[in-house]
Amino acid sequence: MARILAALLSGLVFGAGLALSGMSNPAKVLGFLDLGAIPAGGWDPSLAFVMGGALAVALPGFAWLRRQQQSGARPVVADGFHWPAAQGLDIRLILGSAIFGMGWGLAGICPGPALTLLVLAPQTGVIFVAAMIVGMAGYVLTTKR
Repeated sequence: MARILAALLSGLVFGAGLALSGMSNPAKVLGFLDLGAIPAGGWDPSLAFVMGGALAVALPGFAWLRRQQQSGARPVVADGFHWPAAQGLDIRLILGSAIFGMGWGLAGICPGPALTLLVLAPQTGVIFVAAMIVGMAGYVLTTKR
């Protein structure tokens, strides 16, 4: 039960942060991604500060977690630490990142904010989340395990 409550609280804080920062507003995201608007003064750099703030919290947090693991500590609501197994770049990672970036650039939405949009702008969120689920299902159906 503690694991479910921790996940719920983390999701609520994450969603609130997305909503407050404007990351769930596709127009704001597209305004940030439109680097061609820099000369005309129409570029919106505010999301760079949001991303910088996220890194300022995440990087020391991950370093602290690594030290915790090395000292033998265990997570409070998990059986153990779960770090990514893959260490290098491969074609699947590069292509997946490129497809993700193109989708983000075209729609101004990525998966986390899309879930926030289900509440804030359901007509947009439902379409994007449905397409995202179809894409995930396509991946599962076409990937050999």
